[in-house]
Amino acid sequence: MRIRNVSLFDVVNGVILVLVCAVVVYPLIFVLSASISNPSAVLSGNMWLWPVDITFYGYERVFSNSDILTGYTNTMIYTTVGTAVNVVMTVMAAYPLSLPSFKGRNVIMAAIVFTMFFSGGLIPTYMVVRDLGLTNTMWALILPNAVSVYNILVMRTYYQSSIPGEILEAAAIDGSSDFRTLTKIVLPLSGPILAVMVLFYAVGHWNAYFSALIYLTDRELYPLQLFMREILIQGQMEEMVNAADSSHNQTLLNEEAVKYAIIVVANLPILLLYPLLQKYFVKGVMIGAIKG
Repeated sequence: MRIRNVSLFDVVNGVILVLVCAVVVYPLIFVLSASISNPSAVLSGNMWLWPVDITFYGYERVFSNSDILTGYTNTMIYTTVGTAVNVVMTVMAAYPLSLPSFKGRNVIMAAIVFTMFFSGGLIPTYMVVRDLGLTNTMWALILPNAVSVYNILVMRTYYQSSIPGEILEAAAIDGSSDFRTLTKIVLPLSGPILAVMVLFYAVGHWNAYFSALIYLTDRELYPLQLFMREILIQGQMEEMVNAADSSHNQTLLNEEAVKYAIIVVANLPILLLYPLLQKYFVKGVMIGAIKG
């Protein structure tokens, strides 16, 4: 059955996709609008999509809070350094494991995959980190999770399916070392999968809080997520809204404004990162997930 050269499947599929987009996009628009709207309009339901009585009180309180700025700076550092370490380690593991000439690669790959299903557990991991002297340092949040086995598998599959063996053989015949082949030939052809790895690792570091909760006691090293936990879960919101100078109802309204502002501030960098990598993201995921 066709309607003006458009199949029924295309129509139904288009409707479903529009609904899915609405379900995904509406919460984002709502939170952004609520963060700059009058809190009373948000709580009363008068603001349901676009901002009402625009105010930036929530952002003023957020950016005037020294803890939020400290956490934001720390999270940016942890995400940048951690993602760089993750990508380098993943490439250095995946590339040799993708080479048929690498002897023992199947045994090594089996040992790596084994760790996906069996681990030492939380307490032994903490003891290792403590005995290495990493507690209360940035490296406690980076080194224990320096590489993801799943991402090694994805990148290894990408190299096996997307990098022609003939190119590597030609480079070897010309006298190129393995490291030179990796840096001069393989990496320039790995844009899509590298974009995927950067996005996966960056999102993981940006949202991580459990490792910091376990390994850090110095508040100067806290990431943003721990400060958000204190504010939103442990009831420290009143300190940010000058509760002593406001009525109870006004305090509740101010807390609502700060809550939405914190959500926007905490997620905006990652939301901005995805459009920059989206061009490579789909291709990298598909090629890295399926061996053609």
